[in-house]
Amino acid sequence: KKKTVSFSSMPNDRKINSTAACISLMLEGCELKKVRSNSRMYSRFFVLDADMRSVRWEPSKKDSEKAKIEIKSVKEVRVGKKTPVLRSNGLSDQFPDECAFSIIYGDNYESLDLVASSADVVSAWVMGLRYLVSYGKHSPEAPGTGHPSLRTSWISSVFDLADLEKSGRIPVSRAVQLIKALNPGMKTSTIELKFKELQKASERPGTEVACDLFVEAYCELCTRPEIFFLLVQFSSNKEYLGVKDLLMFLEVEQGMEGVTEEKCLEIVSKYEPSKEGREKGYLAIDGFTRYLLSADCSIFDPQHRKVCQDMAQPLSHYYISSAHSACLLEDNFWGRSDISGYISALGLGCRSIELVLWDGPEGEPVVYTSPSAASCVPFRAVVGLIDQHAFTASAYPLILCLVVRCSAPQQRLAAQCLRKTLGEKLYLEPPNPVASYLPSPEELKGRILIKGKKLPPTCEDSEGEVSDEEEGWELARRLGQEDREAPEGGGLRRVRLSRELSELVSLCQAVPFQDFESSRRGQRYWEMCSFSEVEAGRFANECPAELVSYNKRFLSRVYPSPMRIDASNMNPQDFWKCGCQMVAMNYQTPGLMMDLNAGWFRQNGACGYVLRPAIMREEVSYFSANAKDSLPGVPAQLLHLKVISGQNLPKPKGSGAKGEVVEPYVCAEIHGIPADCAEHRTKTALQSGDNPIFDESLEFQINLPELAVLRFVVLDDDYIGDEFIAQYTIPFECLQPGYRHVPLQSLAGEPLPHATLFVHVAITDRRGGGKGHRRGLAGRRGRRVREYTSTKATGIKAIDEVFRTATQPLREATDLRENVQNALVSFKELCGLTPAANMKQCILTVSTWLLHSDSAPSVTLNLAEQYPPMEAQGPIPDLLRKVLTAYETMIQTSRTLIESADAVYGKLIQAQQAG
Repeated sequence: KKKTVSFSSMPNDRKINSTAACISLMLEGCELKKVRSNSRMYSRFFVLDADMRSVRWEPSKKDSEKAKIEIKSVKEVRVGKKTPVLRSNGLSDQFPDECAFSIIYGDNYESLDLVASSADVVSAWVMGLRYLVSYGKHSPEAPGTGHPSLRTSWISSVFDLADLEKSGRIPVSRAVQLIKALNPGMKTSTIELKFKELQKASERPGTEVACDLFVEAYCELCTRPEIFFLLVQFSSNKEYLGVKDLLMFLEVEQGMEGVTEEKCLEIVSKYEPSKEGREKGYLAIDGFTRYLLSADCSIFDPQHRKVCQDMAQPLSHYYISSAHSACLLEDNFWGRSDISGYISALGLGCRSIELVLWDGPEGEPVVYTSPSAASCVPFRAVVGLIDQHAFTASAYPLILCLVVRCSAPQQRLAAQCLRKTLGEKLYLEPPNPVASYLPSPEELKGRILIKGKKLPPTCEDSEGEVSDEEEGWELARRLGQEDREAPEGGGLRRVRLSRELSELVSLCQAVPFQDFESSRRGQRYWEMCSFSEVEAGRFANECPAELVSYNKRFLSRVYPSPMRIDASNMNPQDFWKCGCQMVAMNYQTPGLMMDLNAGWFRQNGACGYVLRPAIMREEVSYFSANAKDSLPGVPAQLLHLKVISGQNLPKPKGSGAKGEVVEPYVCAEIHGIPADCAEHRTKTALQSGDNPIFDESLEFQINLPELAVLRFVVLDDDYIGDEFIAQYTIPFECLQPGYRHVPLQSLAGEPLPHATLFVHVAITDRRGGGKGHRRGLAGRRGRRVREYTSTKATGIKAIDEVFRTATQPLREATDLRENVQNALVSFKELCGLTPAANMKQCILTVSTWLLHSDSAPSVTLNLAEQYPPMEAQGPIPDLLRKVLTAYETMIQTSRTLIESADAVYGKLIQAQQAG
């Protein structure tokens, strides 16, 4: 992999943690590159005038009065490459998006396009300019002078409470503990170092600190610039969010619907630490940071924390969380068998557990999978434990997969034990012969199903012979208990089965798999097959469509290859994409595969059942798991992911050396069907300590969203080998849009206290989103040939002629949709926003231009009309005219779509029904 380093950053001693810091940096001035429309860049020194009324640059060929922009003429400040000049071909690759910003100013909406040396410098200028624009009508005092801010008052009151002696000073140790209590996760050494620095700078060494020093230390340590920057964007007064500001942020950025002022006041009262702020309904930077870090603002959609899917479909329509050798604590052959493994798996929502029964030395069956006979567990103890914990994490059915390796007498004891211990929970009703599908998880709530072999109806004895599965014999060979040879001619091995155990099997009767054709003709819905991962992998590669079709009706279980002696895991996605319901995982082995499994099964209240995509359940649907592009009937989506920063990242395991600095980067991986699998990484954050800034945008196309999983991995960039720091895995369907914190986990899937990633998530339709290509949208549209859906000829004339009538309405449908999406992207780009933006953000941007100008024309948006027109009164500048025209085009194409859709849809349905 290509190693990259981050753009040189601002010196560490210059912390942008307040508007005052931004303005002081602007008053000192700094070098920025000015970009011209001819794609040339010139280095110029930019500075804010002492009276804070204009920004100047030098040297310049213009006279000094022209080489300046008055603050009152600024309409908008944009971050990133958001103007035609910055998007142009010649420049786009020369600097990162986060180092560019533009000032839109004057009655003609001209743009001054600038490139800074780092994202921090951009943040400072943009934050400072936005503050000044808000206060442009009355000259502001330099921020930080005059009365104390809401925040300063609160920090001082915290100090006063800790000043028990009322001497105006508190011990450094107490001050450290105080800051640590207010910001859990911050290292004691970091806080102590900050106090030493400030004491040295103010020439006040000693074991105590005064209030002003405490306030300064708190502000420098506990202000996250990226969150302060966000607050300034939405705050009316640039110091805190009022109720209306917060409501705007939640609607526009977080995509929340139905937000009320009451809801905003609830958030303020819950998260704002200052009493004054809570009383006035203000959310200052500390409260805002707490809110963004809270579970209320998690990246995981709270709707998915409880069962949220339809649970009334047949059992074969769900993925079922399944364990292989759940009792093991280590690897397959040298691991200790231990009861706690079962408790752990059931506690994680596992709904299918495998039990291999062996003859026990005491005449009772045992369960063990280690070559050491001493490590076996009595079957009775395991069943008692299952009875106790079966439904603690999930009320839905539990499937016990019995693999019988013991003698018939011990099988009878096992059957008696199951009946006696599990009692009413055991599902023993015979299958309904007139049904076509298995019952639903809802119907089977609280029941335990036994998966195993069944004696044929013709057998009337107390025991008989049945064909055996391969599973379990590998271990028998290692245990030295394998004295039976496979039958000559390669047929199936036979084993003795007792009637008592056979009678416990109802809906999950294990049968050998022959081929898809035989299954289609003769397999009954209550019969299920187990496949080794090698066999299932062959079917997944050679005949994926047939495997998907088979799994619509029958349950299938995939178990790990006997060659995996280290208990490593197969990739469950390889089999989920073909509809295989039960992929048996070694729960005791952490790593990527177990992360995918654990993350995947979180999406339905962690109940152990996840409804498969509709395309895999519908009677008539042609889905091949190895599709390389978008799927018919499934709209592809674009995931726009901005990785902003990391918080309290731990050091990699084993790097105990104190001096070792973690230099992290983030890898975002998409796992799903082959067309979706992708991986992008950020730059390495050099010498960043525990709280690195990445500020990098990544983009993924998702063709089958219902089967996609996003995994974040944080790694330490190292010469020898990049070391694992943390991970988090989340199903695509559970992502919440907006600014979110990702709660990081260890390799074993345990939460890492206070370790998070701060990200921004946006999801758009594939055609209505995506970054504008180099030459802006017009160039892209001109080059791209419109893709129309076509129908495949079957070669049967009558059928082909019927379906040919669908060609025209399919073209019309494509045109209607694409015209709206292209019009939307054009409007967004003219507003200076990315295609990932929403309509609220566009309207907000246009209103901001008009608010920040005395001479701006009046523009009305008539929401009383069904298709609201946006009209200007009087003459308007060129850019605004273009925006209004683009808005009108978007409204008209939307209107055409809305008014024509039913007729086009009707024609398509007609052709389909005739077909």
